[in-house]
Amino acid sequence: MRFVWPALAFLVGLVPLIAPLAPVPHPALTVGTALWIAALVWLAPRKPEWALLLTGPLFAVNNLWAQAITTFVVFTACRRVMPLKRLWALLGIMTVLQSAFSLLQESYQSMPFWEAVAGAVIGSVFFVLFPAVSGMLLGRRRPMVRLLQERNEYLERARALTAASARSEERAHIAGEMHDMLGHRLSLISIHAGALELTTARKAPQLHEQAELIRTTSSLAMAELREILGVLRTNPEPESLDEDTGTRSDIAALVETSGLAASLDWSGEDLHGADSRTRRAVHRVVREALTNVAKHAPSARTRVQVAVQGGRARIQVLNGPSPATPGKGTRRGLIGLEERVGLLGGSFSAGPPVEGGFRVAADVPLHPPAQADQASSEVAEIPPPLAAEVLTVPRVLGGGCLGLLALLPIAGALLVLLLFALLNPTQMNAPYFDSLKVGVTDEGDIYDQFGVGQLGVDGCSRFRTSHNPDLQYKLCFRDGKLSSKVQERP
Repeated sequence: MRFVWPALAFLVGLVPLIAPLAPVPHPALTVGTALWIAALVWLAPRKPEWALLLTGPLFAVNNLWAQAITTFVVFTACRRVMPLKRLWALLGIMTVLQSAFSLLQESYQSMPFWEAVAGAVIGSVFFVLFPAVSGMLLGRRRPMVRLLQERNEYLERARALTAASARSEERAHIAGEMHDMLGHRLSLISIHAGALELTTARKAPQLHEQAELIRTTSSLAMAELREILGVLRTNPEPESLDEDTGTRSDIAALVETSGLAASLDWSGEDLHGADSRTRRAVHRVVREALTNVAKHAPSARTRVQVAVQGGRARIQVLNGPSPATPGKGTRRGLIGLEERVGLLGGSFSAGPPVEGGFRVAADVPLHPPAQADQASSEVAEIPPPLAAEVLTVPRVLGGGCLGLLALLPIAGALLVLLLFALLNPTQMNAPYFDSLKVGVTDEGDIYDQFGVGQLGVDGCSRFRTSHNPDLQYKLCFRDGKLSSKVQERP
């Protein structure tokens, strides 16, 4: 597209050669202005300041098509000129230059001065003001779009890193719980192995070495477990978890000590026979949900539901709407719960229900597999930042509309004038011209037969002759009557 728009501008600038709209300049001037406007279209994105100033000479030649293309030059250049003070100064100089060059046209010289000035002002509004303002709006939107893209990318990455951090923290917490649980059992094995070693030394010397091996191996396993899992612990003093964790009595104690208007609804069997990981997950879900209620909606009524059936435990903590303004949280606790439940092969959800308030729900198996599916625990890939097209849709309702307000009417008017110039029968023969009488001939009679001809900026119509291509008839009207008729050369 680097040379497509300049080529189109050049072709538009040559239109007066085949469809004149006004007194036609010399063909060499028409070609020159077409080349000039094509060069400005190419220059506008690269040297916008010079492109704005160099539009002035185009208005010294009566090539309306080339002048109309300057609106696109102004629109393109104003998107790239910074700062605003400099741009407005350039637009002021550009307007003065265009007006000064317009007064050099012969048609303007024959008009009263005030009419020439009024025409220059109206032309500046359409050729400068409208496209400049719309270009400025879109130009100032470009750095805003870039900033929004950067902030969007930063927030997406921050959200993903927060989720990853919460998952890592929850895994470390699980490792700490494993340390407590396995450490206790390995300690028991080590104690019993020591007693067995002493017994075999007295009563079964042939088994003494095997008993000693069991004791030393269990002690070594205990030390290695502390070394591997202990370093993952983020809390130097982890919470106390025992065999009753996650059971009905444990959950009832959580509800009673929460300090909330909460009730417990337990259905199904107790969880004494469930896997310890499941019981700890139930405990953590209820505790985290109640903590969030106390933090964000302390006056809301809360209902804790635990249903044990079909080999699964379904937990739901639902609080009603609260008149207090909810606080802002990081959702790290909820992300950690989702990680814990996902590692057990369960499902987790948290969010406001239709009736209001907030709901935390989890569904975990009573006896999860030893190697739970960890596919869901992998950190999701960071989504790409939003594209500029998405971020700038409002530009269609902002600067873009103003740009269309300036550019479309101009393009539409030129198209109408082109069709009019191509279809308008403007040739007039000499006998008819001689029969016209100043002050008598009616303006409508001529327009009905020959059209309006080539309208000049002086308000007069020009008609090509049928016998001499180098001669044209200039007819001026006042109050609906012919006021003057002149033969002139284009």
